[in-house]
Amino acid sequence: MLNDPKKIAESLKKSAKHSHRRKGTPFQSAMSMLNFYINRAGKNLPVKQKGILEEAKDELRVLFGREKKEE
Repeated sequence: MLNDPKKIAESLKKSAKHSHRRKGTPFQSAMSMLNFYINRAGKNLPVKQKGILEEAKDELRVLFGREKKEE
């Protein structure tokens, strides 16, 4: 599993854009994939990894122009 939220987000964006099976927008598809993984792992997901995946959600929003990145 990747440990860089930005790389995770970029990978999901690429996957969602190239998918021919999605029903929603690429953004919705990418966010759905990420949420599915987080929910599926449930309590077995280490706190550190969950934090990285939550940061990846913010990166996804930035990549798709849904939200400005705040630092």
